[in-house]
Amino acid sequence: MDFGLSQDQQMLREAIARCLADTCPLDHVRECAEGEASYSEKVQSALSELGLTGMMVPQGYGGHGMTLLDAAVVAEQLAYAVAPVPFLANHVLAPIALAQAGSDAQQAEWLPKIASGKARIAVALAETVEARSGAGVTCDGEKLNGTALFALDFAGADAFLVADTGGRLHIVRADAAGLEKIPLTTIDRTRSVGELRFEQVETEPLADDGGATASRLRDAGRVVLAADSIGAGQAMIEKAVDYAGQREQFGRIIGSFQAVKHMCAEMAARHEPCRSLVWYAAHAFDAAPGEAMLAACHAKSHTGEVHRFVARTSTEVHGGMGFTDLLGLHYWFKRIGFDRQILGGPEVVRAEAAVQQGWTRAA
Repeated sequence: MDFGLSQDQQMLREAIARCLADTCPLDHVRECAEGEASYSEKVQSALSELGLTGMMVPQGYGGHGMTLLDAAVVAEQLAYAVAPVPFLANHVLAPIALAQAGSDAQQAEWLPKIASGKARIAVALAETVEARSGAGVTCDGEKLNGTALFALDFAGADAFLVADTGGRLHIVRADAAGLEKIPLTTIDRTRSVGELRFEQVETEPLADDGGATASRLRDAGRVVLAADSIGAGQAMIEKAVDYAGQREQFGRIIGSFQAVKHMCAEMAARHEPCRSLVWYAAHAFDAAPGEAMLAACHAKSHTGEVHRFVARTSTEVHGGMGFTDLLGLHYWFKRIGFDRQILGGPEVVRAEAAVQQGWTRAA
């Protein structure tokens, strides 16, 4: 059986790539990363014109009802351009959660706004994977208390989708009384992350399904982060190859040195198989739910390891120039580092996969 992108998905990838090539040069990325705003309204507006805001929203609410594989295709291109725009939380996780567990009223209020770009929803799921001491959100039935770290797509959010310690999801409006919002600085300046502190904050809970929706969101998030790593890794490999074909040392192009050839070849050899792994994990999310969790774990953990190697090796090919801001290689390097750790590093995710396969018992 042949497995690959459909013609529509290939057209989607090309359209996103063209849009980002026109609107998101590295100088613009640097301007956003070094400024107060961690995202680009210009790039977001251009992507919205392509229908990106409604891609995962069901058609009945003004969206396109697309699949997670479509989202993975988009994520790869966003990372290739290190685009400073909200995507994972607002355009992927929030629509999935509302479609699966939102009430009729919640769906009617939020999904059309997400599809039209009139609302942004940040998502805080980190504590469903592992929690720092003192972190975690509890619900006494009507109010939330506690702390949620690493809320994704934090800046400019109109509401937050938060998981409590039992795995139930809650919508909290940004202007809710008792909610404190604290921006967090991470290594990746192209994405916005924040901390949420709750003190008797009113909540609009989604359906209590025993954490099933939160688990689905973890799977989706891990797949999209893995796709993001692929896009960033592809960019770093291409930049290393281009640099090796231009840089001269001892009167020769460094790409003619066997050691440099091997470094570039090994990056490509490790990177390329990741794409089919991630594509299948994204496909399984919608088409084979029974395999989705394990496939997401494999995709997230493997790409995390492979692209750490790619990031390091690409930088080494550039030599001392690889560490300078002039080339901007560090934007992709840091993006890969963020992708590797958020929603569980390789060790944590592999431990989950081992439990799912009965190789070990859950702690």
